[in-house]
Amino acid sequence: MADASAAVPLPAGSGETTSAVAPDAGVSDGPSLRLVLALGAMIALGPLTIDLYLPGLPNIEADLNTTASAVQLTLTGTLIGLAIGQLVVGPVSDAYGRHKPLYFGTFIHVAASVVCGLAPNIAVLGGARVLQGVGAASTAVVTMAIVRDLYSGRAAALLLSQLMLVLGVAPVLAPTLGGVVLGLTSWRGLFVVLGLFALFLIALVKFEIQETLPPERRRPGSLSGIAHAYRGLMRDPVFVALTWVSGLSMAAMFAYVSGASFVMQDQFGLDEQQFGFVFGAGSVFLIGGTQLSGKLLNRWDMRQILFASLVGGSISTGVLLAVALADVGGLPALLGPLWITLAFTGTAMPNAPAIALTLHGEAAGSAAALVGAVRYAVGAVAAPIVGVLGNEAPAMTAVMFLGTVASLAVLVRGVPEGSGSFDAEHDPVDPEVAELDMEEATVEVTCTD
Repeated sequence: MADASAAVPLPAGSGETTSAVAPDAGVSDGPSLRLVLALGAMIALGPLTIDLYLPGLPNIEADLNTTASAVQLTLTGTLIGLAIGQLVVGPVSDAYGRHKPLYFGTFIHVAASVVCGLAPNIAVLGGARVLQGVGAASTAVVTMAIVRDLYSGRAAALLLSQLMLVLGVAPVLAPTLGGVVLGLTSWRGLFVVLGLFALFLIALVKFEIQETLPPERRRPGSLSGIAHAYRGLMRDPVFVALTWVSGLSMAAMFAYVSGASFVMQDQFGLDEQQFGFVFGAGSVFLIGGTQLSGKLLNRWDMRQILFASLVGGSISTGVLLAVALADVGGLPALLGPLWITLAFTGTAMPNAPAIALTLHGEAAGSAAALVGAVRYAVGAVAAPIVGVLGNEAPAMTAVMFLGTVASLAVLVRGVPEGSGSFDAEHDPVDPEVAELDMEEATVEVTCTD
């Protein structure tokens, strides 16, 4: 066995500082397709856990003799689990490496999937969905931390835009796959599929995902060390603002995810397969937005792209709300502004997390955890509000509009212009920990023969 190390230069003055044990010696040319696919499979567990059972919500309501609002609370439980789980997994992964949390989290997800599939009532299902969220949190936060272990700045944003493609494809496939599964079995079979996918991820971590955080770069695993990491992050007002920008912008997505099946199936009469098709068509616009975001980085910085996306999203959700309130044109009139909104959401999605993680590479796991926790916590609030307001188009679109406008307001007030540029100066809370070389950043690649 021989170890070889090479320093791969990044463009001088790019502001991209990375140092990590990379899983692929080819990172000098950007992430390999194999790395993108592996990370994409891991990050897909969260959206699959959220979206796969959406076509079955009306079936669950009838089978468990409950209400639509109670069924939607199972989605809220999943989001709460994702939020709380990330707060725990983030600092744990900074202290003990990326592998152990991945194994532990995916095992929890498998066990929770079994309980969901056997749930005799809505209370048991809701509790198991919380545990599913906790399990999925491990893949969500560790994937983001691995990205920051390997890249920052433009490189991180580009890789995140590729992973956002996965997050766009997952909602396309999940309801469609859910509809297929429902055609073959009951809603309980949906959780069998989720459990099998989590088992696949355990094997993937074992054979394809190498450790990217060497022992010398790990942080204290004590409670005081965890508290210090979060305290340092919370003292950075720009980072805090970015977490809220990310969370509030995703409120529109979660309002759409939680309300779409009821709006399209109950209000507009689509069947399960038709809903899967329409939901998937909308995700094509989300995918297009995420990929356009990567292209736009060649001309504009991340903050500029984020601002333009939120302005466009505020306008399109305003139109969407007006159409819903006027109740004219039926479903076709809603789909136009809805799909435009999803496109703007796609261009915004990679940029707030990319800026936030670039500011705090010295605590990538904890930083990714806070960004993800706020995102899912806001989603956990947005989802039931749609149900409380009536599960119809005006309720769903009102929450989408308010989330997008609030995100834009926080960005304007809390994130200075230039924060997303690749040569912007930003002093981390612990400057002695984060060593930023603005002249020539390097990626430290360590490979083992």
